[in-house]
Amino acid sequence: MAQSINVMIADRSYPVQVKSPEHEEMIRKAVADINRRVKFYLEKFPSKGMVEILSLVVLNIGIQNCGLQKQVESAIEDEAALLKELEDYLQKADE
Repeated sequence: MAQSINVMIADRSYPVQVKSPEHEEMIRKAVADINRRVKFYLEKFPSKGMVEILSLVVLNIGIQNCGLQKQVESAIEDEAALLKELEDYLQKADE
């Protein structure tokens, strides 16, 4: 059920294919976040061009993504350790 929608990023329109209402909602939230960040950097650095502003937005989102990825990896490691601990406990309980 792919359909095309138009989104505005930094006053430019882009067509985007969406696969579901949930996918569209995720895209629209991402666009709103990007535009909020663009506005912030435009106000903070009014002499910078749009390429520089968008570069700062991308860098900021990339840093945030790396932090979230690290949190997910840590949660996976914690889950594995807890599972091992539970398995050891159950094995001792069976003895």
